[in-house]
Amino acid sequence: MDMNQLMLSMVFGTIGLGMFMYGKKEVRFVPLGAGLGLMVLPYFISNLLLMSGVCVALMALPWVIKQD
Repeated sequence: MDMNQLMLSMVFGTIGLGMFMYGKKEVRFVPLGAGLGLMVLPYFISNLLLMSGVCVALMALPWVIKQD
């Protein structure tokens, strides 16, 4: 892991933690799953552009799939 990948993983993991906590508190499964994915997936993807694209897609997922 280089420094750029580590920093991006930490940023996306922090955003994922916030989404996970929100999903758990509000009992919403889409933000819960997206947050969990944001915390775990960056450590398995080594390409920075691919990791950024996947994480941005996961961050947009709760707005695309709305639960009411």
